[in-house]
Amino acid sequence: MGRRAGGLAALTLLAHCGFAQTVAVPAPRPAPRDVADVAHDTFARLAHIPTHDSLGLQHGRRMLLVVPVVGYSQQTGAVVELALSSAFQRRNANVSTIVGAAEYTAQEQLIFTVTSSLWQPNNTWNLVNDWRVMRYPQSTYGLGMYTSTTGGVVSMDYKYLRLYQTAFRRVAPAWYVGLGYQYDDHWDIVSRNSRREVASISRYTYGVSDRSTSSGLVVSALHDNRANALNPQGGYLLNAQYRTNRQWLGSDTNYQSLLLEGRVYLHPSRYSPNILALWSYNTFTLSGNPPFLDLPATGWDMYGNTGRGFIQGRFRGKNFVYGEAEYRFGITRNRLLGGVVFTNAQSVTELSVTHGRVENGTFEKVVPAVGAGLRLNLNKASRTNLAIDYGFGFDGSRGLSLNLGEVF
Repeated sequence: MGRRAGGLAALTLLAHCGFAQTVAVPAPRPAPRDVADVAHDTFARLAHIPTHDSLGLQHGRRMLLVVPVVGYSQQTGAVVELALSSAFQRRNANVSTIVGAAEYTAQEQLIFTVTSSLWQPNNTWNLVNDWRVMRYPQSTYGLGMYTSTTGGVVSMDYKYLRLYQTAFRRVAPAWYVGLGYQYDDHWDIVSRNSRREVASISRYTYGVSDRSTSSGLVVSALHDNRANALNPQGGYLLNAQYRTNRQWLGSDTNYQSLLLEGRVYLHPSRYSPNILALWSYNTFTLSGNPPFLDLPATGWDMYGNTGRGFIQGRFRGKNFVYGEAEYRFGITRNRLLGGVVFTNAQSVTELSVTHGRVENGTFEKVVPAVGAGLRLNLNKASRTNLAIDYGFGFDGSRGLSLNLGEVF
């Protein structure tokens, strides 16, 4: 589940198993605890039932979380959400995950999402998908880094279908090549400023009204030696993805893009399970003109997690660079409750339009953010945390965000 929902979990129902972690420590630590342990022990004490340890994540066994959420975020207002997360592990494979959500917001946004990463036995294949259907009125602030949240705001109302699917084949230990297809369809697009309906934003006309479609083939190269993407305890990820959108596939225009991403997870002390996590996420338009809503933008990565502290879509341009660092630490010794501090920075290239010709500019300005958050261990077997964060952007932005699993 992406961070954009924001808020607090009202209830957690989970199929629960334990988890055993091996960490270099000078003395034994308390066994990890999660919300189900607390609920089970409380019930056992009230009912005078003996407690017992549960099993770890085992081959063929599924962990399921069902999390009703009531919350708030900048782009949705109040939101009611039902989120589901499933984790399981096939023989000699990484942990597979399926995350789904259904949301309804005070802005009359209706959102259905399903994302998954399915590892086959021995990690021979990894099937990754991102499917979503949305009715999504949302504000946008124009192109480039010199925009404001108080002036020049355009309200865009649209419906959106996204179908992304990629199959990765292992070619060497922890190395994969992938082929896929990505489809973005926005329809019933209506853009308005404070006075009237508009047909261009920052003088950019592609995909600002009526309908826009991007349809493209994807070629990917991936290195991923993380055992669990929901909450990595070490390792790193490198991802390069080339997408070519072609009119013969149904795309409005021919354009090409490139995604370059890296993540690394470090233990600053061998005596502590605390983690320093680093993330670099960068998207570039190599040629052509994507529809406005398909341009790279804050918070529009696969899980909606870039740019904590900023409203979704705050910065948008043909090229987008982003970096983040987060320190993750335990608050209680049994890891039931943890915390994070983070900082991020982002920039998009400026854009100029002369006589209808779109010219890509340079990176001119960087805007950082800082923040902190809490982590509640929902399921120790799958290492699934409820992540609640608050960030402050240096342009005056601020915001609450929620995630089921770590942000990256």
